[in-house]
Amino acid sequence: MNKKLHELAKSPIFFERNRVFRVYKGGALFNRLFNDPADDGNYPEEWIASSVRALNKISKGPKEGISKVLNTDIYLDDLITACKEEILGPSDDIGILVKALDSTVRLPVQVHPDKPFSRKHFNSEYGKAEAWIILDTRPGSCIYFGFKEGITKKDLVLAVEKSINEKTAMENLIVKHNVKKGEVYFIPARAVHAIGYGCLILEIQEPTDFTIQPEAWCDDYRLNDYEMYMGLDKVTALSCFDMSICGKDAIELSKVQPKITSKSDNIIIESLIDERKTDCFSVNRISLDADSVVLGQGPSIYFVAEGSGIVTCEKRTKLIKKGDYFLLPYCMREKCILSSKEHMSVIECFKGGNS
Repeated sequence: MNKKLHELAKSPIFFERNRVFRVYKGGALFNRLFNDPADDGNYPEEWIASSVRALNKISKGPKEGISKVLNTDIYLDDLITACKEEILGPSDDIGILVKALDSTVRLPVQVHPDKPFSRKHFNSEYGKAEAWIILDTRPGSCIYFGFKEGITKKDLVLAVEKSINEKTAMENLIVKHNVKKGEVYFIPARAVHAIGYGCLILEIQEPTDFTIQPEAWCDDYRLNDYEMYMGLDKVTALSCFDMSICGKDAIELSKVQPKITSKSDNIIIESLIDERKTDCFSVNRISLDADSVVLGQGPSIYFVAEGSGIVTCEKRTKLIKKGDYFLLPYCMREKCILSSKEHMSVIECFKGGNS
């Protein structure tokens, strides 16, 4: 068994599908991404090459949210424990969580902790800064980011209480923004936000499931205290909100302009998330048109956003298509080639500070 594990760690690692329960509904747009049935339900998220456990109040078990290696009974966290040097190299962990998610409702108004808040209250070295890549939309798709001008902590506390009987009380505090396919947003820790209706998003974040969402309802689902406050008292939980991120221009703090870092006739590499926004993680977009590129970053998670192609690694090849994803171990950087016969777009995600 140990030999098998080390063999798995010396090639790109592919995974079984990993849809995760959430209290909100969605998932129909996964039909265009993964060829799933075009149905909305309570499994609106796909956790991608995940070594992070989902923090659902009613848990399906200790491996909920953690990815299983394709055609095996081996979970990624166990594989990392057994093959840490090959997969992580000098890193302590993968350092990111990547998700695809599709919502047919507005998610609760929420905030995520920064590192100091997580360290103090959740015994974690990670907060939850995150980035969103809009992969697809339904008509009327939107997000919410930033408080409206002049909103105070007193207004926030009052809206939390009012939200029990008035479902728009919290929404009325924040700014709505329409979104389009291809746009990229960065959501800093402690910034008020909500994913709105109709967005299929690739979300890259710090590797936690910490969410403070003090709104009483998620569509027709009544949130319990744990789901709202993560076990914290209300005063402490609401202190996580940065009230200074406000106004209709606050979105400029969030919206990202991709930066081309390499360009040839058939290959364009763009930096989507880098030190301009955060040192928590980095995200690149690799666009190929009938060409090849060596994958030099590891450990890194790769997600095929458009098109199809081939991954070649030491004479082994695997066809990949839109919706496929894999983890490239540290030991395989500079040893794998990504190629396409037509157009293909691949998102590369890795922990900040990697080189």
